[in-house]
Amino acid sequence: MLEHLAVIDLGSNSVRLAVTEIQNDGSFKNIIERKEPVRLSENMGSEKILKKPAIERTISTLKSFKEDFKDLENVHLKAVATAATRMAKNQKDFLDEVMEKTGIELEVITGTTEAYYDYLGVINSLPVVNGIIMDTGGASTELVLVQNRRAMNLISLPFGSVTLSEGRINPDVVSAGELFRLSDYLNNIFNDIWWLSRATNLPIIGLGGSNRTLAKIKRRRDADRKYWDDIHGFHLSNQEAKDIFLKLLNSDLADRKMIPGVSKERADIIVGGLCPAMEMMKRLNSDRMIFGKQGLRYGVLYEHLNSLKSEGKISK
Repeated sequence: MLEHLAVIDLGSNSVRLAVTEIQNDGSFKNIIERKEPVRLSENMGSEKILKKPAIERTISTLKSFKEDFKDLENVHLKAVATAATRMAKNQKDFLDEVMEKTGIELEVITGTTEAYYDYLGVINSLPVVNGIIMDTGGASTELVLVQNRRAMNLISLPFGSVTLSEGRINPDVVSAGELFRLSDYLNNIFNDIWWLSRATNLPIIGLGGSNRTLAKIKRRRDADRKYWDDIHGFHLSNQEAKDIFLKLLNSDLADRKMIPGVSKERADIIVGGLCPAMEMMKRLNSDRMIFGKQGLRYGVLYEHLNSLKSEGKISK
């Protein structure tokens, strides 16, 4: 064995850990995967300040992650932070506190870097030739136009499932007016992305917990239990996606929590979190969504493997 690569992805809603065992020949296998819903961006508000309860939840989770891989040999750790940390006015204080209490040095990556990692994760794990990658996180949404398997355009937008939900839509019952205003807000932003028209009729490759919820609901309706989480590469038609979204929209919070495939900690933000994908489907006239489980963390892995190869440390 050459090394263990531990990747921590600190998002705005969840923090994730992936530990990969890399062999000398370049082969690899994931040995640890964890996700915890820390809601780092909760109540940041217009002042963009990370709040103490969210910081404490995050630091506690990061400490537990370190425990998971502390006994492994030859660990290379890469810990990245995305939208919530990127926009926080108290970013430096937060990073210093994380370093002091956990020993983890967080790297705050740009939105376009995040989008590129999403692209690397998708292109190395799915047979996508043309499409638009959409990663809806807690406080940002990344879009990548893929043509002939190349990333032609990338952008990171300053909204996600948490920020679209807080103060915009009722977490229990969403009103028609709230949905209309949110739709109008998203369309105004999408109108300013000139290259989106190049993605007309192309499939959407959905990343992020909100988008993957569509696939999880469908899988739990149709599949045997052992295939429930087998959503990497899963396809969902335009009509099926709209039917599931309508069911979520017509349910109150208690009912949404009872829908198989909806995590209870995401039920209050799932409608807002899915609005970008639903608006994009209409705009591009996409006939289907393809779902991926290999986004940013795997993009970091594939970049690292390429570095090891270029340095002659692995054979393929």
